Amino acid sequence: MQPPSLQLLRALRTSISANTPKSTIPLCAYLARGQPYITSPFAPARRNYSNSSDSSHIRPTRMVSRSHPSKPRSHDRGPESQEDTQTDFAALNVLGNIPTPTTAVDACLDTGFHLDNGVKITGGDGVLLVAGEAFTWRPWLGKKKDGQKNDMVNAKGQFEVDEQAWALLDLVWPRPDLLILGMGGSILPLSPETRKHINSLGIRVEVVDTRNAAAQFNLLATERGVSEIAAAMIPIGWKGWQ
Repeated sequence: MQPPSLQLLRALRTSISANTPKSTIPLCAYLARGQPYITSPFAPARRNYSNSSDSSHIRPTRMVSRSHPSKPRSHDRGPESQEDTQTDFAALNVLGNIPTPTTAVDACLDTGFHLDNGVKITGGDGVLLVAGEAFTWRPWLGKKKDGQKNDMVNAKGQFEVDEQAWALLDLVWPRPDLLILGMGGSILPLSPETRKHINSLGIRVEVVDTRNAAAQFNLLATERGVSEIAAAMIPIGWKGWQ
C-alpha cells in the first residue's frame, strides 16, 4: 500500500478546516468592570464575554488574602532540656583564675578600711594604694589653716590638697597609669590645680565616691595589675561640705 500523496493531504486539511467553526475565545477579554482577563492556551475553553451585553452571568473575582501565621497564644517552650552541655552564665567568672591583689579593699568603714591581706586602717585616716603597698594617707595635713579635714575644700567648693599629698606618686617607679580618687560618701569637683599636678606626673585621675573607688580598684587591679592602677581614698564618714 502506497502512502497518500501531497494533493490528497492538502484536500483533507482544507475540508476539515472548512467544516470546523472558528474558536470564539479571544486572546484578551474584558470583565464587567473593565479588568483584563488573559486567557491561557492551557486553560479550558470559557464563554465569550466580548459579544454579550448581559453581565449577570459574570462571577466577581474573589481576592484571597495571603495567610499569615497567627501569634502564639502560649509562652510555654516545652519541657526543660536535659542536655549536660548547657552553659551556666550565672556562674561564669572571667577573672576566676586570676589571684586577687593583697591590697584589695575588703570593707569600707566610716573611719577607715579593711584590706584583703588583713591590714586595718582606722582612726579616720585615708589609704593610698600604690604598687601593691598600702600607706596611711592624711591629705589634709599638708594644707595650711588648722589641719582639719574640711581644709581639703577650697573657696569654690572644689577638692584641693597640697602637692605634698602626692609626693609618694612622684617617688614610685614605674608610675601607675590611673589613679582612682575616692572622695568619701559623695563626690566633689576636683580643682584644676590638683588635676594639673597629678597629670604632670603622667597619671590619669578618675574621681568617684569611696565605695565605687574601692570596687573599681579591686576590679582593675586584678585585671591590669597593681603597678598600673593606684587608689587614694578618704573614709566614707568624711563630709567635705560640712
